[in-house]
Amino acid sequence: MDGNGRWAKQRGLPRAEGHRIGMESVRAMVRSCSELGVEYLTLYAFSSENWKRPRTEVAALMYLLEFFLKQEIPELNSNNVRLAVIGRTHDLPASAQKQLNKSIETLSKNTGMTLVLALSYGGRAEIVDAMRGIAREVKAGHLEIADIDEVVIARNLYTGSIPDPDLLIRTSGEMRISNFLLWQISYAEMYVTEVLWPDFRKPELLKALEDYSQRSRRFGLVNPPKAK
Repeated sequence: MDGNGRWAKQRGLPRAEGHRIGMESVRAMVRSCSELGVEYLTLYAFSSENWKRPRTEVAALMYLLEFFLKQEIPELNSNNVRLAVIGRTHDLPASAQKQLNKSIETLSKNTGMTLVLALSYGGRAEIVDAMRGIAREVKAGHLEIADIDEVVIARNLYTGSIPDPDLLIRTSGEMRISNFLLWQISYAEMYVTEVLWPDFRKPELLKALEDYSQRSRRFGLVNPPKAK
């Protein structure tokens, strides 16, 4: 979800205002994806590198996170949305962790779309944590080195119970993946738009989905597998 800062700068506004309007795009995307039958929506909300930003901006982002979690729970609940999180959430402020856990619990019995928030998330850090988990299993005698394969690695990632994404949408025209789901997006289709995140609403989402619907996904094969 890139472009909040540039959106604000173009309008002579503080970066925090760009993040605030960006939250309205989050609300619109969650609502639209739920209506369209998307099963999993993962939002790269706060990266592990974002901690290096100015303290005031980080504080504003943490405030917006807690505000979103408190404010949106009723609508998420009414739309049957579940909530999950990936990342090193123990680095978040205690109040944010508490609200996050409360929100996840409140929505845990829902059976519709799963909204996954990537918070204090980094793809490389995720792989490091997965390797540490596997090493602990080997050390404890629960796993043989020869049995380590892609399934074992995937199981130890933050997304162990979440399917790999089909479509990766990148706003603001940047041609990079910014340390996001490095393992999981191996065969994801990519859609890059010049639209900044605060301006990314349902019409832009539909353009991305229309573009995706025209793709032929081969997964490394000459002939793509038949749709099930």
